[in-house]
Amino acid sequence: MTHRKAVVLMVLVTLLWSTAGVVTRHLEAARGFELTFWRSAFNALALLIGLGWLRGPALLAQLRQAPRMVWASGLCWAVMFTAFMLALSLTTVANVLVTMALSPLLTALLARVFLHHRLPARTWLAILVASLGIAWMFGHEMGQGGDGPQATAPLAWLGIVVALGVPMASAINWSLMQHAGRQVAGDAAAASTASDMPLAVLIGALISALCMLPLAWPLQASWHDVGLLASLGAFQLALPCLLVVHLTRVLSGPEVALLAQLEVIFGVLWAWLWAGEQPSSAALLGGGLVLAALVGNELLAWREQAGHAAASRR
Repeated sequence: MTHRKAVVLMVLVTLLWSTAGVVTRHLEAARGFELTFWRSAFNALALLIGLGWLRGPALLAQLRQAPRMVWASGLCWAVMFTAFMLALSLTTVANVLVTMALSPLLTALLARVFLHHRLPARTWLAILVASLGIAWMFGHEMGQGGDGPQATAPLAWLGIVVALGVPMASAINWSLMQHAGRQVAGDAAAASTASDMPLAVLIGALISALCMLPLAWPLQASWHDVGLLASLGAFQLALPCLLVVHLTRVLSGPEVALLAQLEVIFGVLWAWLWAGEQPSSAALLGGGLVLAALVGNELLAWREQAGHAAASRR
């Protein structure tokens, strides 16, 4: 797969991911833990069918024998699946998606701390600006107390805290998948781990569903809700997550995390157009700071790379 095709597919992934917020706003009864359970359960079912068709009867044995890195990635997926839906039940779509926009910067920080990659001054500046954006949004929600005139959901500030679990887990996950995707020629163990990474998505869905079921019981979702959540599990989660696992073999971790931020724009737009959920001024300002930090960091990076390339041709 060429880099250009990988970027196009990653945009498709973000389009599919971005539908979660607007769909959940059209549910009748499912909320919180039950909402998370049904989506993760249908995600797991879709993955069992898809991976079972691709891998056959060996699927269960492959799950039992999966390497530790696959299980670690599975735990990251479980946190992402769970924290995202719980956060949506506590605060607005805009607040959740803006908080998730911290993923590229957290990915860069992980590369600095654990992989000892040096971070340029522009990245540290981007981290500072993005942090200010999240702090502004969080402070606004705390000031409203979750039930002020500008609040659109109870305990909105708690939703932001829960949503922070998504970029933290995704930063770890992108790094793990990128590491696994770097297959060394002749290294059978590395090749085996890379081919097993799609199993991590299934492991994450199963962990999320099993953890949420006791908390969601007794189930009260209507058939209308179950149908919508089934579509989310299969098409908003299972399909794009499998795609992104394969794309990490072509795109770098920070690159995946950056392109994933298109979900912020798409998700807020869908919620505004089809759910009537207008983002607050704090979310717009905070989100603007986060996205400005991300875009500015990448533009400066591309400018530096173009300068180095021009200098090398002289």
